[in-house]
Amino acid sequence: MRRVLRLMGLLTVLLGLSACAALSGSYEKPQVNITSFTLAPNRVGMAPRFDIGIQIINPNRSALPFRGMTYAVEIEGYQILSGATPDIPTVPAYGQADFVIQASPDLFGSARLLGDLFSNNQRSSLEYGFSARLDAGRLLPMINIEESGQLRLTP
Repeated sequence: MRRVLRLMGLLTVLLGLSACAALSGSYEKPQVNITSFTLAPNRVGMAPRFDIGIQIINPNRSALPFRGMTYAVEIEGYQILSGATPDIPTVPAYGQADFVIQASPDLFGSARLLGDLFSNNQRSSLEYGFSARLDAGRLLPMINIEESGQLRLTP
């Protein structure tokens, strides 16, 4: 009986290791796109909240069941929005999922940005950055997404 239990335990470990090896060898990082950015209609308290439309594209052969996500938006190096959510849909294999997250403004980061903009109003563009950390469960590593670019202020 002990032999059977040992053999079953060994088979379980081997199957787990082969599944991890197969998963890590063919895994590609998903693409995250911002599809919309609007002021949220329902406010809680004094601070405004923003709805940010997110699209995740899964280039992998298996679905990605996300558990949660943290995110932040920076302009000119100042964090102006941040948030977290456990409500992320499972992204099907070779598919995409669209959903909306809410972000709250960082009062001090926003005030510093405004002070910087008022002291230097000769800018033709602003640097922005979006960062997110997606939790896809224990079998996959945390997925870090960073997007950056410029927002043109003049036509």
